[in-house]
Amino acid sequence: MIVSVPPVLTWDRLATAWTPNVGALVVVAALAVAYGLGMRRLHQQGKVWPRGRLWWFLAGLMSILLVTVTVIGLYAGTLFWARAVQNIVLLMITPMFLALGAPLTLLRDTLPRLARQRASRILHSRAARLLTFPLVMTAMLIAPLYLVYLTPLYEASLRSAAVGAAVGVGLVIAGFLYFWTRFRLDPSPRTDPYLISIAISFAEVIFDGVLGLILWLGPLVASQYYLALHRGWGPDPRLDQIIGAGVLWIGGDLAGLPFLVAVVTRMMHEDQRHAAAIDAELDAVEAGSATGIATPAGSPTPSLDAHPQARLWWEDHPELAQRFRHHR
Repeated sequence: MIVSVPPVLTWDRLATAWTPNVGALVVVAALAVAYGLGMRRLHQQGKVWPRGRLWWFLAGLMSILLVTVTVIGLYAGTLFWARAVQNIVLLMITPMFLALGAPLTLLRDTLPRLARQRASRILHSRAARLLTFPLVMTAMLIAPLYLVYLTPLYEASLRSAAVGAAVGVGLVIAGFLYFWTRFRLDPSPRTDPYLISIAISFAEVIFDGVLGLILWLGPLVASQYYLALHRGWGPDPRLDQIIGAGVLWIGGDLAGLPFLVAVVTRMMHEDQRHAAAIDAELDAVEAGSATGIATPAGSPTPSLDAHPQARLWWEDHPELAQRFRHHR
């Protein structure tokens, strides 16, 4: 593949440069149409799809265009740092936004009943649970960038448009599988605690730093390719790679911050719903005790003390037991 070096990158071209990436445009258009048709079908069934999910999904699609048809896409084959920005967005930002759009839930709600049952059986199979085990998902998030930058795959993605497109699609899929199982907006095989997601995020920060240091201090990646471009402007190959290493290191950590915010927010909402459900149950028990049927005269009054084995479930709960005694 013969690469034509674009003109010198100036501040004006940062906002105006673009490239007609037909593949990215087709994929984005197809996903947008499919999502819209799913919403339309739900509307015809009298169901309402949350508008926030639509906006998140569209944000994910826009992030694809941001790094494929704008200045990032134009210079991704010429500058190491531009390709680094593209890869970190496709792995961390795009799939996170797409997962917040809950596309699998939309697909499930529009499938015929028989297909939905089959999909549910596959989703909750033992194999699916093993494949989405937290350690597997951690590798799914961390391994792709190591595989890209520390193997010949990186140079191959620069020299071949098909390989480059396959790498981009692979990054989005790997990221989506991770965020899908961590957010739990869509039905997933596992319901691991949110604290595991936070632990994985800290592991990702460490491994991003390690990769950044390797690229910063190590040998030039795809040096023959970049030197053959004879680019007479911009940073030299070493400085270019150092900038790209910083993008992968710091950019990856910054990209993980919105994920942590989303996870903590969902964890707090679930705790609030759980506490509200417990309060409602306790209130119902107290209301039932206050309006209970009077015991006939001469009949012995039933007592929990007389039957120590007849204990209610919350009496053994460390937090609820105290609250129940307080209400009494």
